[in-house]
Amino acid sequence: MFPGRTTFFVTCASGIEPLLHAECKELELPKLERQVGGVRFEGTIQDAWRANLWLRTAIRVLLRLVRFEAANGDELYLRAGEVDWTQWIPSAATFVVDAQTNQSALDHSQFIAQRVKDAIVDQLRAKTGTRPSVDKEAPDVVVHVHLFKDRCTLSIDTSGESLHKRGWRRFQGRAPLAETTAAAVLQLSGWDRRSPLVDPFCGSGTLLVEAAMLAGRVAPGLSRTTFGFERFIDHDVAGWRKMRDAARELAVVPKKLQLVGAERDEKTVEGALTNLESAGLAEKVELRLGRAEDYDYRRGWNAWIVTNPPYGERIGDAREIERTLRAWGARLAERCQGWTVAMLADDAKLFDFARLPKGETHALKNGGLDCLLRVAKL
Repeated sequence: MFPGRTTFFVTCASGIEPLLHAECKELELPKLERQVGGVRFEGTIQDAWRANLWLRTAIRVLLRLVRFEAANGDELYLRAGEVDWTQWIPSAATFVVDAQTNQSALDHSQFIAQRVKDAIVDQLRAKTGTRPSVDKEAPDVVVHVHLFKDRCTLSIDTSGESLHKRGWRRFQGRAPLAETTAAAVLQLSGWDRRSPLVDPFCGSGTLLVEAAMLAGRVAPGLSRTTFGFERFIDHDVAGWRKMRDAARELAVVPKKLQLVGAERDEKTVEGALTNLESAGLAEKVELRLGRAEDYDYRRGWNAWIVTNPPYGERIGDAREIERTLRAWGARLAERCQGWTVAMLADDAKLFDFARLPKGETHALKNGGLDCLLRVAKL
């Protein structure tokens, strides 16, 4: 079913491409090419397994089927119908088509998805005598259509659900930080994976979980129950199990690693603990109930503070968050000389409230919201 090598495209949030490319290089994925919105590589299906299992900033791993020109619906239908869909959609499987378009004559994504869906259904019904079912909620197979300047790329999603869904989250909290964004924040912070790390606005604990997994070489996909490629025809169950088992043997969170989280709301602390327990990391992280501005930052600890204070949906009263950040900034100035702070915010004025030095500033997306990450030495 699978050629020796084929083309894959790993998607990520805007601005994360350099981090994702570095991850792919570390994973030794072959023939890498950084592009807008992700990284392309040429490899085997086993390489796609590794990408899904290990990449922390990736959103999806797409297997490219074909590329062609399509300036109208009929052309799109005919060319999509040339793909042998019996190789990718088993007779009893459900599927869905997801479409994106940019600078193309076909400028309505729903129409594009409908025409490709019609081509798939008509072909499978003609070849198998059975009409396949479409399931928009939990499909077995996801077909991606991407149109740019009338050039169409058809791909199969090897990931299934978005890779930010690691499988450990049981508590959401308000506007939680996406796991992939948390991984990017940690990498951009420069944290050495050994020094103490504190998140005084820990929320649901996402940064703490991702930090423990990063330090302990815990593959982010280990907690997931399924990936899209597991529903492929001729999937090598034994080979995939062997790869997962090998990843589990590598996962060891250092005993001396110090990770601390604080949150002012008791239910949120309980929720963060639930997530840590689900991830098998409750014993690796210290959680405290209390305000960030009251936390006992240890003088001389030279730790990292990596945090995502309330803003946007989580901000509540703007005057209250300003007061909190000003009080927190005063506390940092008093007790945290020599520490490194990485703070995510949707407005640079929040850095000023917290009295952060200029440092490095990175543009990131968090749940569709344009954000800034400030990394500074106190």
